[in-house]
Amino acid sequence: MAIYQIVKSEDEILRQKAKEIEEVTPQVCKLLDNLRDTLYATSYGVGLAAPQIGISKRAIVVDVDDELFELINPEVVEQEGLAVDTEGCLSVPGIVGEVIRAKKVKIRALNREGEEVVIVADGLLARAFQHEIDHLDGILFIDKAENIRQME
Repeated sequence: MAIYQIVKSEDEILRQKAKEIEEVTPQVCKLLDNLRDTLYATSYGVGLAAPQIGISKRAIVVDVDDELFELINPEVVEQEGLAVDTEGCLSVPGIVGEVIRAKKVKIRALNREGEEVVIVADGLLARAFQHEIDHLDGILFIDKAENIRQME
């Protein structure tokens, strides 16, 4: 079990577009394990992207309602509706803001077996996927947020 230090918003790796993963190897599976373990070591995170642990690769983990998603090269292929909600981020501790995101999304990615998966999500799961995929493109929630403030 490897728990990594979470990179903070000042680190330039969070502003870079993460590199596509060409092949699912044992190292990629280890990356997913490390992301999961690091996420579970936090008390309030629902997702984590590889750049947040200092690794410029397109991999994320999301856990909503005790269902873990480990995704490689995820992309939003469809979206519908809009919803505004409060978001925070493990890389921007103590700060929250209101972010407009798609209400419902369809995500295409690879799982740890290298198989293509398609996930249709709404609510918190859709928001978490969009937030983590933004990390892979060098975007932080504070770039999109309004009413940014200290967490209460």
